[in-house]
Amino acid sequence: MLPTDSTKTLSFKRCITEGDLVIVYERHDVMKAVQVSEKGVLQNRFGIFKHSDWIGKPFGSKIFSSKGGFVYLLAPTPELWTLVLSHRTQILYIADISFVVMYLEIVPGCVVLESGTGSGSLSTSLARAVAPHGHVYTFDFHEQRAASAREDFEHTGLSSLVTVGVRDIQGEGFPDEFSGRADSVFLDLPQPWLAIPSAAKMLQQDGVLCSFSPCIEQVQRSCETLKSSFTDIRTFEILLNTYEVREGHLPSWQDGDGVLASLKGCKKRQRSTNGQENSRPQTVLARRMGETRGHTGYLTFARLSCIR
Repeated sequence: MLPTDSTKTLSFKRCITEGDLVIVYERHDVMKAVQVSEKGVLQNRFGIFKHSDWIGKPFGSKIFSSKGGFVYLLAPTPELWTLVLSHRTQILYIADISFVVMYLEIVPGCVVLESGTGSGSLSTSLARAVAPHGHVYTFDFHEQRAASAREDFEHTGLSSLVTVGVRDIQGEGFPDEFSGRADSVFLDLPQPWLAIPSAAKMLQQDGVLCSFSPCIEQVQRSCETLKSSFTDIRTFEILLNTYEVREGHLPSWQDGDGVLASLKGCKKRQRSTNGQENSRPQTVLARRMGETRGHTGYLTFARLSCIR
């Protein structure tokens, strides 16, 4: 995160203070967000950890319990926050988020409009991209979700970069005060085509819009609406596959579907104790892992036309 308060800038060099939000890392798939307090205690399978022992330690520290177990204390970057936040709605993950930030051409100083806020996964990355002088204005029609997101941004130190509003963008459009001011607009709505005319009015000349939809039928209808005011309309589907790579024997390693995926890289012949080469060479193999993320939705990008 990049809070504008220099004393709260999160880095591995800044020491943890009371009230900080810390990501406690147990292993790659077990992490939790913890707010540090002088009398606080964290108990898990590795032992008991007193928050008072964390205060004064730099982010990234390895902390031991009395049992000898340990955890890492990490800064709540957008990437880690996405993995630990409360899922009030379905969220975007890192592959989609990085693609959105790049194709929306978001740089420090940009003004970004977002609807809807949901769990705030994308909002945190947008805030980091526009820092320190830009701003993200995000809207959700659900008042309780908006309040929860606002509280999260307070905890992560982003409240000066993100403003959360309660508004039905599909029915009312974006507030007129943003007309012609936005560099980028992001829509995550059930019927995004209803908000596209309003988004066009908000964008500066040559501004970029992105719409996320889980169904191709939504994409088709949105693209038809985009044609009236936008150009360079493109839709992408992001698929993220995770692979495990290690040495092994070709016949013995198959993926979950019974299909072997191998990288025939450097083969290593193992010598036996009598100095003779083993007849079964080791091969560098790769297989798709179980937590592979498949389809989550479609991202449609379009640039505001200069002739409207």
